[in-house]
Amino acid sequence: MIAPLAKALDWMAIQLVWGRRAKSLLKLGPNPRLEEAIQFLKSPDFIPAHSAPAQTEFNPDKPGLHFCFPTPRPGRFAENNTVYGRLYRCAKSWQKRPVVILLHGAGGTDYYLEFPFMARRCNRAGFNVATLLAPFQFQRRPRRLTGLKWPDYLLIAEMDYAQAVAEIRALTGWLLAEGCPAVALWGNSYGGALAGLTACYDARLSAVVLAAPGLDWNVFLSAAKQIVRPSLRRDLLNQRPACEALNQTALNLATLRPCIPRQNLLLIEAIHDLFVDRKSMESLWQAWGQPDIWRLPHSHASKILSFGLTGRVLRWLAPRLEAGQKNNA
Repeated sequence: MIAPLAKALDWMAIQLVWGRRAKSLLKLGPNPRLEEAIQFLKSPDFIPAHSAPAQTEFNPDKPGLHFCFPTPRPGRFAENNTVYGRLYRCAKSWQKRPVVILLHGAGGTDYYLEFPFMARRCNRAGFNVATLLAPFQFQRRPRRLTGLKWPDYLLIAEMDYAQAVAEIRALTGWLLAEGCPAVALWGNSYGGALAGLTACYDARLSAVVLAAPGLDWNVFLSAAKQIVRPSLRRDLLNQRPACEALNQTALNLATLRPCIPRQNLLLIEAIHDLFVDRKSMESLWQAWGQPDIWRLPHSHASKILSFGLTGRVLRWLAPRLEAGQKNNA
């Protein structure tokens, strides 16, 4: 894609979605609950070693597709304590086939618009697909948010990251317990960050794909710099010290190391991305031992137009998932 057009799509996405959301939610104090967040992120409770399989139940009206389970990390918002997802099964003996867990970006539009089509491609390739709604998305969004300030860094660490990773690991455990021989993660944007974070704490994964991942808190600053409204841009950029502090924690993937071999990791970089800083992506690639990386001529928003990318990723995943199947046979 032509660079100016690709960047224009990102710029518009920032103004129409990210900027509007920040305008409505931004109620800043001085580094809201930053110290508490950093203490939590550096504690063993952030992502515990043990993970129990999810207690999954299927919707009786659509028993082959929609499922839910109680979150392993319940909080004060009742709506957010139930995890919802979909399981797109292979036609025959689905428990004998590997699974790809698709993780959506912030806002979750890809969950409904892209994932059903991607799931069918995966099914045709012989892989099951599971999708999860991340915390605070769609029906998980609390109806009453009175008194909630944003950003609340402790809440972000607890819900957007610790809770989300616990749910991914719980679903992974359930799929393996059902007999599926291998599980891979494929995350986009925020979902890519969750995929990378999970890969650093769970060695059961056979492969992990990070597509334009929100890999550190430079994403916050990169987007803020593009916002047109001066007062809003200034308020967001005033959070730079907090972002720099969070970049010294596990919310910067470059500070962590994966639990799976580097040949089973794939980074997808959109070289015209206005959200994910290229220097951050290169730092992650170096820190993780230079795994496979695809540098594509797209932006954060325009990679949806990268026709053929799903098939290319599936061709990359296939030998790794089949290897996992043989190892677990």
